[in-house]
Amino acid sequence: MNADGGDQRQITKLGGANFGPSWTPDGRHIIFSSNHKNPRSRNFDLYTVALDGSDLTQITTNPEFDGFPMFSPDGKKLIFASNRGATKEGETNLFVAEWK
Repeated sequence: MNADGGDQRQITKLGGANFGPSWTPDGRHIIFSSNHKNPRSRNFDLYTVALDGSDLTQITTNPEFDGFPMFSPDGKKLIFASNRGATKEGETNLFVAEWK
């Protein structure tokens, strides 16, 4: 999309819910959260996709919610929210992972 809001285009057509997009450090991909493999579930994983909609890659594989991904300013760390390791239902924690 251009700065003026023109030239918008859809890059995912996965079904389910796809949200929380953020640029990857290389500026050539978007990282986001999706439940497209099971749209009725609350199991969201993180994915990257190229700007033209190709190269869909699953980043996390956990049976719990993973969402709201962002990168550190230097692009070396990925931070995201997750219900993994929760001590009670709905508990959400933040995780930091090295990005390679």
